[in-house]
Amino acid sequence: MPPVHSKQDVALMAHLLRRAGFGATVQELDTYLEKGYEASVEDLLNPVSEDVLPDDLIRRYHVDQSDLRNLTSAGAHWIYRMVKTEAPLREKMCLFWHRVFATAATKLIQARVVTNQINMFREYGMGSFRDLLLQLSRDPAMMMWLDNQDNHKDSINENYGREILELFSMGVGNYTEEDIKECARAFTGWRVVNPDYMSIKMRNNTARPYGYMAWQFEYDDADHDHGDKTFLGEVGDFNGEDIVDIICRQPATPRFIARHLYHFFVADEVPVPQWPHVEPQDPEAIDLMSQAYFDSGYRISAMLEAMFNADFFKAEASRFARIKSPVEMVVGTLRMAGGLELPSNDTYAAAGVCAQMGQHLMNPPSVEGWQGGSEWINTGAYVERVNFASRILNDPNKPGLRAIIDRMQESADGGTMTAEALVDACLQIVGPLDVLDTTRAGLIEYASQLSEGDEIRLGEPQAEQTILAALQLVVTTQEYQMV
Repeated sequence: MPPVHSKQDVALMAHLLRRAGFGATVQELDTYLEKGYEASVEDLLNPVSEDVLPDDLIRRYHVDQSDLRNLTSAGAHWIYRMVKTEAPLREKMCLFWHRVFATAATKLIQARVVTNQINMFREYGMGSFRDLLLQLSRDPAMMMWLDNQDNHKDSINENYGREILELFSMGVGNYTEEDIKECARAFTGWRVVNPDYMSIKMRNNTARPYGYMAWQFEYDDADHDHGDKTFLGEVGDFNGEDIVDIICRQPATPRFIARHLYHFFVADEVPVPQWPHVEPQDPEAIDLMSQAYFDSGYRISAMLEAMFNADFFKAEASRFARIKSPVEMVVGTLRMAGGLELPSNDTYAAAGVCAQMGQHLMNPPSVEGWQGGSEWINTGAYVERVNFASRILNDPNKPGLRAIIDRMQESADGGTMTAEALVDACLQIVGPLDVLDTTRAGLIEYASQLSEGDEIRLGEPQAEQTILAALQLVVTTQEYQMV
């Protein structure tokens, strides 16, 4: 028999694992429940797994993933990692930063450099925000995406200087147009080059095929503006590192990052352009995370820990308060089903359906990223969600689905289960979900029709198909689209 835990503990832990990851299998939920909530938060924040992928097998079966220049291949590769990861919060933070520091492969011609950027998020995404922002400023994908390659001491390009302030750290209303210009001056001389090949310096950044993949950061002091700059009230011969240090000291910075964290992990906020005009939903939550930022020396993990352990995150009102992004829905469903082994085309299908639902990995619509919220749901996207989830939950031999079936059989009384009990068990496993009474009644009626009566005899092949059919219907509900 499975271990017994209170409904409140199960619901809270499932909530944590949906938000700090992509949901949990029945076995994973049991494991975390045995640890307890605060210990689970600690484990999620401090993953020990390196998530080493079987790249030799991936390249053997999917040759197009050898260099990951192709956008479809790169998206499928990342989906595979998200499904298989043993460090779900670290991977979820990669998705978070990809949304905040939105960088699209389309302008960059290829996706390898965006994959490299995601790898950088994996290493720095829960550490010091100062280190992360510095790495971002040196990241070749970002530098080419926002034109710092064209930012010279005699002819500044303000694009990165504007966006690092407006969208990446502080938000509108906390700096001036002059600050943008001075910021851009500080980042002159920061450029992208290719490495040496056979002692020949390749300066042509479009050299095929490897030039696209081999971009690296280089600082050219001869192209840097060494004049004094006045930035956010401070004066000096600032370089990019100095700008990052000044930004990180500003009170507006943790408040801006905290609001992004709240928007991603707690409840949908209004779109970012409205933030200067609309107060946060929960100002005290923003204050709590901002204080954790300064107390810890700018550490994102400290902000996350404060958030996950806070009453506002644990509250029942916070559960299912956000619409799942396409990636959250797709990866969560794949993890629930299990059985994603190589070779498999499911990752390609998953990346494709995410794009069709509005979240094309490594190809955000603009530098503002995806706004989320109600943008994720429309008639066409809903149909894609339903069709994908139903197709994935179709094989009783997939490990995750087999575990669900076995759990139901273990908990059944006398080897039989009523249609009502089956529906409630399915709702418990995928949530626990509280659905409308009319929805629950419809699910029970459907399950009764599948079983040709009120009793389902477990252990028979037909019973397994009945369980899967009930699961497939549960994932079509509007409640399943929430996280």
